[in-house]
Amino acid sequence: MSTLNPLRTHGASCIAVCLLCITSVLFPVLAQAETLALPQPLSADDFPIHNAGQVKLGQLLFYDKILSGNKNISCGTCHHHTHFGTDGLSLGIGEGGTGIGTDRLPGEGDSRIKRRIPRNAPALWNLGSDQINILFHDGRLSRSDDYGVEFNSPAEERLPTGLSGLLAAQAMFPVTSRFEMAGDPEENSVARASFDRIDHVWPILTKRIQGIPEYVQLFTDAFDNVNKASDITFVDVANALAAFQSTEWQSFDSPYDDYLNGKTDALNESQSRGMTLFYGDAGCSTCHSGNLLTDQSFHALGLPAFGPGRTRQYDPIPRDTGRLGETDLSEDSYRFRTPSLRNVTLTAPYGHNGAYTSLAKMIEHHLDPIQSRANWQRSYASLPDVPWLNHTDRIITADVREMDRYGKKLDVDTKPMKFSDIQDLVEFMESLTGASARNPVLGVPDLVPSGLSVDR
Repeated sequence: MSTLNPLRTHGASCIAVCLLCITSVLFPVLAQAETLALPQPLSADDFPIHNAGQVKLGQLLFYDKILSGNKNISCGTCHHHTHFGTDGLSLGIGEGGTGIGTDRLPGEGDSRIKRRIPRNAPALWNLGSDQINILFHDGRLSRSDDYGVEFNSPAEERLPTGLSGLLAAQAMFPVTSRFEMAGDPEENSVARASFDRIDHVWPILTKRIQGIPEYVQLFTDAFDNVNKASDITFVDVANALAAFQSTEWQSFDSPYDDYLNGKTDALNESQSRGMTLFYGDAGCSTCHSGNLLTDQSFHALGLPAFGPGRTRQYDPIPRDTGRLGETDLSEDSYRFRTPSLRNVTLTAPYGHNGAYTSLAKMIEHHLDPIQSRANWQRSYASLPDVPWLNHTDRIITADVREMDRYGKKLDVDTKPMKFSDIQDLVEFMESLTGASARNPVLGVPDLVPSGLSVDR
């Protein structure tokens, strides 16, 4: 009669116990996930198809400093591929700065920056989707017939017609902004025009493009309505920029997308738990809804206040009233647009002013905004030292009445959550990272037709 090897028997028992443990933990998680109200998968069908010539032309324009007043900054400076369509800063260093991303410097002498960009540079992922109906942190650009030009925008009825969509309309505005791309009136004709009337900026920049033979040829090849230099308008420039951004910044090939498309093992155990929380008890999907993971609406989170604020003409203090600045409705005060969470782990900092570089801390803020704001430290943000601006960075916190109003406006519920739950949510948001996000289709061009330097 043979005898059993006790070591082998013990090992088999351990394996059985381990399998039982895994089954008892994993299967309930998967079962819960199957009952969640998940969105339909995002796909190429959610995006318009663009002419390849316009896409390539848009790439060159996106990184060409010819579109800035002083020819020293491009769209790509603050929405660079190196930082996955953002700049890695809480509040950007715009016109007058040098370099890119977290290494960008604020300049020197008379040309140095006069203030920080008042809001965080938003990521560009999936902004070309047909589902997008409103843009900017305060929603000041939307589809509307109020002015007879298809869009409600800061240009009102002066916005030209012929724009291909919302993303093209958005491309009309950074070039008109003093601190983003235009510069100061004493420095160049673009900035002077922007102080006169917003629609006076676009013909000046268009004239620059018309004077570059390579651009003329590219526009002629890409647009049916362009046969010669004088046919080019800034609408064509904006449409090319939109074609590039819409195509280049698509993302729907993440593990999360694989799961939505039926691959049930696409998420690991932690990500599955995080998804269950996200669509369940944590309530994240209330605002980060749909397959773009945004309700495209506005909510007050009570983030720590700092920076120059996006002030209105009559604001006596460096505050940012958010959506109120667009609607003038008191109920919209301090509310900001819900961002998409696509590739969110690649696009820190977070919040309309980039208050947190840590996704975990941003989640913690949602759980207890008042305490989180009280504990906030400058080191939580990506806010490079600018000696001549540092004294204004948190001057708003000295205004007791404004801080009281700000603190009372909250659209999130305080709720406790275990550290492990927060980590699971972070893991789930990692599953929103597209497989191709780090491998762009076109990326940064080596050269641009103007001959100006390309930021790298």
